[in-house]
Order: sequence, then structure tokens, then C-alpha cells
Amino acid sequence: MSKYRDDQIKQFAEIFKALSNPNRLRMFLHLVTCCVPGTVGSFDAEAGVSACVGDLGRDLDIVPSTVSHHIKELHRAGLIRMERRGQKIECWVDPVILRGLARFFEEPLTT
Repeated sequence: MSKYRDDQIKQFAEIFKALSNPNRLRMFLHLVTCCVPGTVGSFDAEAGVSACVGDLGRDLDIVPSTVSHHIKELHRAGLIRMERRGQKIECWVDPVILRGLARFFEEPLTT
């Protein structure tokens, strides 16, 4: 029997569904590796603080509307947080979600 409640199972299923798209997974991994999870405060992705939505699609060769769609899916799944600053949307990884994912893969599935 799983130690997770039904609502937790559903949340993990939504997370894995969002990450099942290769472009979304690449975007999420970019955010995890370029920025300290939970850090907000700069629009300069090269400074390693956060990344604007437009910056995330630059290396993926996808149009901005598709980038926005993927960002919304990552946000809907709870993997990232977003904040609008003027015309830019800043996004960052939610450190609570990262810890939850780490525990999911580190702990045995049964009690």
C-alpha cells in the first residue's frame, strides 16, 4: 500500500504529465540549473538569478506563444512560480516542489 494520499498521487501525476513534454522538461531543467530555486529579483538570466519567459525558448527554437503555453503548464502543475514585471514574466522553480520530488524518489513507496 502506498504511503501517499490520493490527492498527493494526483499532484505527482500532474507534475509528471507536465514534465513528459521534452520542451517543458528542458525549460524546467534550465531553470533548475541556472537559478537558485526560489530566488527572484532580476530579469538577467545570465546572472543566474532567474529567467524571463522569452529567455527560456531561445535555445529550443520554438515560438514565444509555444514557450508561454509550456510555462503555463509548468506553473499549473506547481513546478514553477511566475510574476509579471511590466511586459516581462519572471519565473523560478518552487523549492518546495523540488524537495517533494526528491523525497518521492528517495523514499520507499511502501510503508
